Amino acid sequence: MSDVVLDVRDLRAWYGTEGDPVRAVDGVSFEIRSGETLGLVGESGCGKSTLGRTILGLLPEGAATAGEIRYRNRNLVTAPPKEVRALRGPELGLIFQEPMTRLDPLMTIENHFVETLKAHESDAKEKEMRRRSLDALGAMGIPPTRFKQYPHEFSGGMRQRIMIALALVLNPKVLVADEPTTALDVIVEGQILEILADLRRNFDTALLLITHNLGIVAEACDRVAVMYAGRIVEQGDARKVFAEPAHPYTRALLESIISLATTDLKYIPGAPPSLIDPPPACRFHPRCPSAMRVCSTKDPIEVSIAAGHVTECWLHGPEDEIPAGGEQPLEREEIAVAEEA
Repeated sequence: MSDVVLDVRDLRAWYGTEGDPVRAVDGVSFEIRSGETLGLVGESGCGKSTLGRTILGLLPEGAATAGEIRYRNRNLVTAPPKEVRALRGPELGLIFQEPMTRLDPLMTIENHFVETLKAHESDAKEKEMRRRSLDALGAMGIPPTRFKQYPHEFSGGMRQRIMIALALVLNPKVLVADEPTTALDVIVEGQILEILADLRRNFDTALLLITHNLGIVAEACDRVAVMYAGRIVEQGDARKVFAEPAHPYTRALLESIISLATTDLKYIPGAPPSLIDPPPACRFHPRCPSAMRVCSTKDPIEVSIAAGHVTECWLHGPEDEIPAGGEQPLEREEIAVAEEA
């Protein structure tokens, strides 16, 4: 545990509404070690981005959190907002999903860097800020001749590089990358992934990579966590999980991937559930082809499949927790009745 940089335990985050709260993150646990990349995957609406923002204390007003986010022997969930704000940037970094919505169109790239550095290092000298900014941009392949240009003068891939450079100029120990390759072509995507790999190798940065793209996870991540309806249903070594997925949801995601050998399109029937009122017990059981009666009546328990590979699924036990008859398949009609109840 000595090299664990970020340790998340039973983390919960929910948004207030006029009715019941939206439980976007509902009891999530994982850890990231120094120099490690953890890929967080799942369908849209499962809580991935909320989880990333919770780690950095960036949830909007009206949101609430519980559980633990252990960083440097402190719990960021209960830490004063001022303390978390001070960590954000020099210790905890974030690459946003869409750079054009995060870069001020009225500010030059130079001004973005100056603002970032002054916010955390008020005594930094102008010459030093310029050097560090140009070094960060240079590492992203952006020449100094473009330092005084505006965001609209750059392509989508270049803007994403600028966002990464802004996150890296303060050398954070933990970096959350929220869909960093969205809407980029495969060539630029590969370049961004190589930059993130260099970051890990050269600076021992712990990286949480949030993505829909399982191919990116297979290529760039050491471990993978599969998220569904606010819960992490499976996690472990990326290659082992992809080779032998234990949870039906993980298997369904992998089967949905399209390749040059694809002849029949496969998909997961139905849609992710509402996070205001998710299904009882296992949240995937209404869509699961392997659902049993126990899946609709009792919350699954985390089970170890192999060293470092765990899942929450009754298909893997523990058998002494399964009620009599729980091993029987759950028919589609029974699932509908359970859902209505």
